[in-house]
Amino acid sequence: MKEIIVKKSLLVLVASLAAIAPAFGQKQTPPEGSAAKSFTVPASVTYVLPSGMRVTLVPYGIIPKAAVSLVVEAGSLNEGKSHAGVADLAGDLFREGTATLTSHQLAEATAQMGSALTVPVGEDQTKFELDVLQESAPDAVKILADVVEHPRFPESELARLKNDALRKIALQLSQPQTIADIRFRKLLYGEHPYGTVLPTEDDVKKLTLQDVKEYYSSNFGAQRSHLYVAGKFDQAAVKKAIADSFGGWTKGPARRENVPSPTAHRALDVTDRPDAPQSTLKLGLPVPPPTSPDAIPLGLTNALLGGSFNSRITSNIREQKGYTYSPYSEISRRYHDSYWAQNADVTTQFTGASLKEIFGEIDRLQKEAPSAAELKGIQSYLSGLFVIQNSNRQALMGQLQYVDFQGLGDDYLKNYVPRVNAVTPADVQKLTRKYIRPEAMVIVVVGDKSKISDQLTPFQTGK
Repeated sequence: MKEIIVKKSLLVLVASLAAIAPAFGQKQTPPEGSAAKSFTVPASVTYVLPSGMRVTLVPYGIIPKAAVSLVVEAGSLNEGKSHAGVADLAGDLFREGTATLTSHQLAEATAQMGSALTVPVGEDQTKFELDVLQESAPDAVKILADVVEHPRFPESELARLKNDALRKIALQLSQPQTIADIRFRKLLYGEHPYGTVLPTEDDVKKLTLQDVKEYYSSNFGAQRSHLYVAGKFDQAAVKKAIADSFGGWTKGPARRENVPSPTAHRALDVTDRPDAPQSTLKLGLPVPPPTSPDAIPLGLTNALLGGSFNSRITSNIREQKGYTYSPYSEISRRYHDSYWAQNADVTTQFTGASLKEIFGEIDRLQKEAPSAAELKGIQSYLSGLFVIQNSNRQALMGQLQYVDFQGLGDDYLKNYVPRVNAVTPADVQKLTRKYIRPEAMVIVVVGDKSKISDQLTPFQTGK
């Protein structure tokens, strides 16, 4: 009896599965995604102190924290040829205390706010950053003012920091990617400061504390600075702290502009790295600056060509050929300056083949516009990524800083997504033809010359 019941149950189960099997077997079409939404820029307040320092306050989010960042228009661009490395050394020394706080006391004060002071130094800017608890925002403003207006610059820490810098340089120079970047920048920018990626060991060794102080006095002041506060904070209390702490800061020097004029040209540069299992490739050329009307459409073109995981070059030399693991193309930007570059670490035996495929994908996009479906996928990716990247206070602050630094205007962030989605397949083809030109590219290769020289013959100048 039990056996009969079990058999009946199995029959019922089989019949049920048979009835629903066609539904599982049918090819399901996913629902159409909704239209990309524009990024809504939170309301903000921007004003200028009598000294010329700009201030932007952005109430944003629900997390009870505030990001506070002071941006000073000074960096390696301002070092001068005889003082390479002084900007980074100054950045390290800023964290060593103020006239009234030792480095330990400074670290302790910021820790009590739930943060730690960072001082990233770039080519054009130095930033002083804290991300603090909501109630500590006014005190964070005061701390940053003390650090930048009254740096301690202790002689006792100079030797240690210079040794740290020398170790970092040695480590970076052991990486083929750094070597490729150094050669690429030098070929693109020559003697312009953007052409120097790292100071030499001799540059760092000869730096003195007086060099740091002169760099500071020549480049830091109110009119070169912009303070940003974003997140949850008491706006009235923060405004008072800003007025009290920065109101007496000297105006200082005006912003220095030194925009390069790189010339696109074909060159093949090879650095020997004996027995290297891989060749590091970096190839590219100057492209229009961020202020150009073509900048956003060109960014989309880059994403389709090599700047996203599903891009054509990545699909070709990573997925299909297996020449490399993580290739990527980029549009690298500085003040009113940009270049496009393709980067890849490829297996030595496929060095020439990789270059052939990269140039082949560029040529294909020049000759034939992408399909509407392929373009739409990239547009959706960039639109969604843009909104996600601006979903926290630090990221939003970074976007506002970029817009202000490049002078892109108040509508840039609001119009970014619509402009991305207005690009057509024909636009992509046209921009590739106009700007991504293999015949005008610098090609840098770091690898084993004995194994790659013959492979590179087709890419020599004039070939």
